[in-house]
Amino acid sequence: MICGTQPALVMFDLDGTLVDSVPDLARAVDLMLEGIGRAPAGEDKVRRWVGNGADMLVRRALAGGFEVDSDPLGGELFPIARELFLAAYAQANGRNSHIYPGVEALLEHYQAQGVPMAVVTNKPGSFTTELLDQLQLARYFPVVVAGDSLDQRKPHPAPLLHACSALGVEPDRALMIGDSKVDVEAARAAGCPVVCVSYGYNHGEAIQDAGADRVVDSLRELLPLNTQ
Repeated sequence: MICGTQPALVMFDLDGTLVDSVPDLARAVDLMLEGIGRAPAGEDKVRRWVGNGADMLVRRALAGGFEVDSDPLGGELFPIARELFLAAYAQANGRNSHIYPGVEALLEHYQAQGVPMAVVTNKPGSFTTELLDQLQLARYFPVVVAGDSLDQRKPHPAPLLHACSALGVEPDRALMIGDSKVDVEAARAAGCPVVCVSYGYNHGEAIQDAGADRVVDSLRELLPLNTQ
């Protein structure tokens, strides 16, 4: 909690915040690269590339780095690579992903307190729903705003504002919990306080420099002291 107040709504990012999905994303990226005759990228690189949706992940994999214009052939290969990635991830999604420690304790706490929760992610909707179902997290979230739910994605504030509107909560009474500067920028633009976890992805950059209201090492730190 921030300043000791309980939010009226809590919005969570998914990948890198609730779930470590990189093992499955890296598997799909490597299968995609293999399909176009390139060397695998591996988990370490993929961990730095995730956070801006599936299309950007594919573009970064084609470029071999964070800057997507570094591969002149990336644009030509993109449609083929995208289809290969989506097919591979449809098979891999959830197989080796796991919920981070402390997540379920916080979700149970908010649910017991009657605080509504939402997932706001840049992940495509079909993969989001499947992952939440497989990890038995869907029951906590009456609202899910995915990367293809609206015309805009984070860091645009629209996904957060949509979740707030759907649950009848003013943005300044909601809390965003994420793992990256994308989440911080979206929350700031929406007028929401924001907490970030230190264990997430954030493109390999220190989350402490992203400007969140608070950074925690575990979501258990957001529980009241008598329940931690």
